[in-house]
This record gives sequence, structure tokens and C-alpha cells, in this order.
Amino acid sequence: MSLSRGGSPILWASSNEPQEITEPMSDETPASTAKPTAVEVAKTASNYLRGDIAKELVDGAAGFGKGSIQLLKNHGTYQQDDREARKAVEGKKSERQISFMIRTCVPGGKLTAEQLLAAIDMGDELGNGTIRLTTRQSIQHHGVVKGDLKSFMQRVHANQLTTLAACGDVERNIMCCPAPIHGNSVRDEMQAKLDELAKHLAPRTRAYYEIWLTDPETGEKTLAGGNAKEAVVEPIYGPTYLPRKFKTAFALPEDNCTDVYANDLGFIVVHEHGKILGYNVLAGGGMGVTPSAAKTFPALAKRLGFVPPEDVLGIAEAIVKVQRDFGNRTDRKTARLKYTIHTMGLENFRKKVEEYFGKPLAPCHPADVHGFDDHIGWHEQGDGKFFYGFNVENGRVHDSVDSGQAGGFRLKTALRRILRDIKPGVRITAHQSLLFTDLAASDRDRIAEILHAHGVKTSEEISTLRRWSMACVALPTCGLAVAESERVLPGLIDSLEPEVAKLGLANDAFTLRMTGCPNACARPYNCDIGIVGRTAGKYTMFLGGRLLGDRLNEHYKDVVPFEDLCREITAVLACYKAERQSKETLGDFCHRKGVDGVRTWADEWLAGARGA
Repeated sequence: MSLSRGGSPILWASSNEPQEITEPMSDETPASTAKPTAVEVAKTASNYLRGDIAKELVDGAAGFGKGSIQLLKNHGTYQQDDREARKAVEGKKSERQISFMIRTCVPGGKLTAEQLLAAIDMGDELGNGTIRLTTRQSIQHHGVVKGDLKSFMQRVHANQLTTLAACGDVERNIMCCPAPIHGNSVRDEMQAKLDELAKHLAPRTRAYYEIWLTDPETGEKTLAGGNAKEAVVEPIYGPTYLPRKFKTAFALPEDNCTDVYANDLGFIVVHEHGKILGYNVLAGGGMGVTPSAAKTFPALAKRLGFVPPEDVLGIAEAIVKVQRDFGNRTDRKTARLKYTIHTMGLENFRKKVEEYFGKPLAPCHPADVHGFDDHIGWHEQGDGKFFYGFNVENGRVHDSVDSGQAGGFRLKTALRRILRDIKPGVRITAHQSLLFTDLAASDRDRIAEILHAHGVKTSEEISTLRRWSMACVALPTCGLAVAESERVLPGLIDSLEPEVAKLGLANDAFTLRMTGCPNACARPYNCDIGIVGRTAGKYTMFLGGRLLGDRLNEHYKDVVPFEDLCREITAVLACYKAERQSKETLGDFCHRKGVDGVRTWADEWLAGARGA
């Protein structure tokens, strides 16, 4: 990745800022008075996200116009095409086969068996035959055609879910730990607070209901529901909503499974003796980078202050409003909250938040993240029942093309069987996997039987390396991808597993995350090993983050061909095995030794391996 200011590369380290800091602006000055972006123009003219969507929905064209494409994101859908199908037929120009990705909001990842079954059915009947569990605990469908959009949205609504604000310049799906530990009032209160906040920060425009949820026969809005007409349509967002997307997560100090420091807004629960005292508030995290823009960088959220439980909604609203009023609306590359804080300066930002909040913030409590649990495997719930964490590789729920053959991989069919026969509760994790909840002890063997009968391994049968790996969708549907990710990471893991075993590291847990571009949907910049698409078939490697997610990693090697990734990673692991300290994790080792030291050692090891 080539990031530079004044011709010098910027290599981010374990701080929350790049090496060069701009002067804070006045805390009374909006971010810019320059010309707004085309997206801002479209939102301003949209009449609260309506625009021309309804008219274009029935115009017979395969896709939407530029303005509607941007507005649709706030309704939960992206216009895409299969980039591999663009090749021209002989004698003709290439044509894009337009389809839509649709995301469903699932606050905290909490579902019923019936809801997940309905989502799988929609994937078969209206999508490309798969669904995808996302890194934000939501569900993603691909391959929906324009003519099916309205019926799709209505089926989501009938499933008691929504796609509103799953994407776009609004608060997106809010995350929290999905583990169902009964009798744990702290977790119950955290989930309840998340539900309350998700409702509070949801867009209040009726555009979504008017466009998608009208009765298909009468045209009446009998399906719509939604909020009653208010004097102020969007009291939090205003008519132009936010300058850019906004992500929020809750976490426990002992379990940061939601990667809270990677979010625009984070709440770390502060609890003692089973009682929540309040929340440490974090602000300004975000992973996305634009390689061609040196002004962009990944950042971890900063500790802003402490609030009691009753002030969570108020402080969240204040921070959202400050971002609404001071975020950059003239350059979407630097429109996230992390850039607002970077430009204003943290203290000026805190003062402005306190002004909007109406009172000063207390200093943060000393509590911070110190544990991480992906909740994979069998666990007691505390009520005599169990939950089972089932690893879904890269979140993709599908049956392989050879599923009709003996031994074929039929995950989708297996999940349908589990959901219909056992009817467990369901939670989606931030690692793209599933928790089946409220299980009896006798369900343990039954679930294993179903999985094995469909060619699917149990969580206990996969390697630790695979368990802690994660990839974004990338090619062929993501318009931003420059390299493969989801489709090639399983093969890379296949190659790495025997090498890891030879080194005696098969039981070591470290995060390996891969993305097809620097926009970082799989959070590659705060993990142990990050692999980021640089160009077709080549990647940038990052080292030195850690499982806790509270430290950025550092640039290690650039433009690494995919076929070299296995040996490059193996060399890093060999260095770790040779020189680590007792109980030192991979990320902590790379951070202590430094990427330059690791690189020198690994290159010598590789040279020796080639000469052997």
C-alpha cells in the first residue's frame, strides 16, 4: 500500500494517529464551506431519502441512476454486478449484469430459528442461492434483481426485520457480545441498552415504508407501519443525514468479541459485582483507507469519557450530531468521525460533544478490554441448557456445486435441518459465525450427526488457524475489490495448516484477516496478521496488532504475490517460534521485536530454506 505525505511513506504503528498531525480547527468552525460532494447533493434533494427511487423502481431499466444508487444504500442495498461476467461476447460490447446486495439489520446478532430459515429461503428464491453472515452480525444477500427488490423488502419486513440503515450515511447495525449467559444481568442490561439505542438512532423518515412496504395489490400503505408523522422528520440526522457511515459497538472488558476499538462509537461496560456502573465511551475508530489518498488512515477509537447507563442515548446522540454538523461533506474520503476528531483535535471534539450533550463528561473509568472470546464450541448457559458456537468459514452459507455427490459440502442444507428439527435460538457473531442457543445436552450428538451427514466439520474439527481467520466478500461482486479474498483464503489456510503444525503452533490463537482492498471490511488493521489486496493477485502484509483489537498493526511487506503468502507467513511464524517469550502472543511478539527485526530474521530464514 502506498501511503505518503511529501513523498515519504506513512507506516502506521500502535498509536491512534498517523505520524503527521494537522493543527486543530476552531471548535466553532464547521469542517468546510467548500462545494459538497455529489452524494451530499443527492441526499439534500432527496426529500428524506425518497429521491427518484419509487419512479425508477418501475421504469424497466436493469438498474438505477447515480443519485438513486447512493440513496438506496440508506435503504440497505448496493447496486452491483458480477465483474467476471463483464467480458464482451464476440462482436458486442461488454454488458454489466446488474444485481443488488441487500443487508439486513440484526442488532446484536440476535435471531430466531424461523428468521434465519426465512433468510436462507430468500437467498434461494430471490438471490444467488447463498447468504452471508457479516462482520457486523448482520445478514447479507447477493444477486437480487431489480424486479424482485420490493418483494424482497416485504419478505424481510414479514420476517420482523428491516434493511433500513443497514448501509448508508447513518448509524448501521449496532453490535454487542452475542453469548447468551442466563442469570447474567450485566449481559441482559447491555443487550437491552443496545436495543434501545438502535431504535433511538434509526432513521425516522417514512420513505422506506412508502417505497417498499405498500400493499402490492391496492397500493395502500397498509404494510408500512413505522412512526407517526412528526413535525421534525429527522430530529437527529436532519435532511442530509451524516457525512459518512457510522458504526457502534458495545463490549465487555473481559470479552471484546465485537472489536469495539474499530468503531466510530464504542461503549465498554463498566461493571462490578453483577451491576453495571456505566460505560466508558470511545469515539473515532475506523479501518478504511484509500491507497491513493495519503490523508487517509486506519484509527482506533479514543477514550472520551464515562457515562452512567441512563446517559448512553444522550451521549450517543450528541456525538452523532457533532459528526453531522462538523464532519467533512466535501470529501468522502475523509468524512468518517475519525477524521473529524483528527482535524478538530480530541480536546476540542470533547468540548463540542459536551456542549451538545449539555453537561461535562466524567473521566473514563480505568476499566478497559483485557479479554476476547469468539464463543466457538460448547458452553453452559447458566440455566441448565447449552449454546454451541459453530464456525462458518468467512460467513458464507452455501451448498457446494458438487453437493449431490457423496461427501459434498452442504452447509446450507445442514443448517436448515438443525433449524427445523432442533429449533434453537440463533446469534450471529462478529467473526461471521453462528451460536445455536437453548440446547439440551442431548443435542450435542444430534448436531454433530447432521453436520457430518452433510459433509460439514464441527467447530472442534477445524484448526485454530482457520477458526481465527476472516475474509471480506471481494470479487466478483464488490465494486471496490482489487484482489481476491473470500474465495482464496480457505486455500491459503489449507496450505498454512501443515506448516503451522510443523512449527508446533497448531494450538496458538492469532487473528489472520484478509480483504480484497484497503477499505477493510474484515478489520485487517488491528489483527495479528493482516493481508490487504494491493492489486490483482498481490497483497500488502501487516503485523503486530493483536487478538484484543486495541492496537493497530504495522506495514510489513508490500506487493506480495498470492502464491508467496504461505511461505512469507510461515517465515514470520518461524521467527515467532524461535524468539518468543513465555506466553507471548504473536502480535505482542511482532510488536516487541518490531517489523524490521521480524523482516530481517524471516528473510534470512527464507533464503536458507531456498538454499536447503
